[in-house]
Amino acid sequence: MSARPVAPDEQQPESFEFEPDVWAEAEKIIARYPEGRQQSAVMPLLDLAQRQHGWIPKAAVRTIADKLGMPFIRAYEVATFYTMYNLAPVGEFHLQLCRTTPCWLRGADDLRRAIKDRTGLEVAGTSDDGKFSLVEVECLGACCNAPMIQINDDFYEDLDYDRCVTLLDKLAAGETVEPGPTIDRKFSAPAEGRKTLLEQAGEAS
Repeated sequence: MSARPVAPDEQQPESFEFEPDVWAEAEKIIARYPEGRQQSAVMPLLDLAQRQHGWIPKAAVRTIADKLGMPFIRAYEVATFYTMYNLAPVGEFHLQLCRTTPCWLRGADDLRRAIKDRTGLEVAGTSDDGKFSLVEVECLGACCNAPMIQINDDFYEDLDYDRCVTLLDKLAAGETVEPGPTIDRKFSAPAEGRKTLLEQAGEAS
């Protein structure tokens, strides 16, 4: 797994505050936890900060830690542990390439090559046009549909070199691309067709 970039000090804003509507949502989340357990809200609050700002600066981590009454370093440990939190600016389309065994066995190297050929990104970073950023991650839980990439909040599955390049071309052109399998199958159904439960309700003789 490639190391995630952390924004240098010159890119770090001095302060961070939640927008009023975002903080209202944060308060609802905090209220779900019993008294004395509000620090458990750190993960959803980090997510809210990222959605508001586009990434999570250290100032946002500090604000969250202060609001939850926890040391900064404990909140920062959470932000640095999970790959879903971006600690530096990312592209319009943030690519998370799964490199765990099922995806690797089924062609993750081909997807890595496709991303490099299409965007110039080899391991991590942001493309020159700001359209794409890349990071390698561990299992994203779509092993039945390997190899796959998470792009922003969506999964794109059953990819190969050509389908990956086509996907990136469409996104760059502003086209809407339906997430999920990129081959002719529904969700995680067998790629070669049904193998069990061949008689559905109402079809049995």
